[in-house]
Amino acid sequence: MSIDWISFTPWTSLFGGALIGLAVSVFVLANGRIAGISGLLAGVLQPGSEGWSEKALFLLGLLVAPVLWGVFTVLPVIEIDAQWPALIVAGLLVGVGTRYASGCTSGHGVCGISRLSPRSIVATLCFMASGFATVYASRHVLGA
Repeated sequence: MSIDWISFTPWTSLFGGALIGLAVSVFVLANGRIAGISGLLAGVLQPGSEGWSEKALFLLGLLVAPVLWGVFTVLPVIEIDAQWPALIVAGLLVGVGTRYASGCTSGHGVCGISRLSPRSIVATLCFMASGFATVYASRHVLGA
């Protein structure tokens, strides 16, 4: 295994992680709600739900932030090496898994673990184990 030192960005990653932590902390303190993206998106898809505007603004910030960042620096080129059917199936599986797990990685992994929620700790361990198994199977079993 070799490390790609050009792409190794510990300070940028640390700063980004701190911003995520700050954003979810401010969101929960200001609104009393967890900033899990799937829950926020579900709330925005139900017009008139409680806290709709706060949820919509938080999600809008996720979309606008990279655009603003692009004003100050060159954004990396986005490359997707998959066909549309694979992307659609993957998206549906993520959506079903998110509903089945009662939340997504941001809700369980960032917000739930920080609150020491046993359910979130187990869910995050399952997410990670599934990811490890998928990468192992696709690279070492299927040879993809």
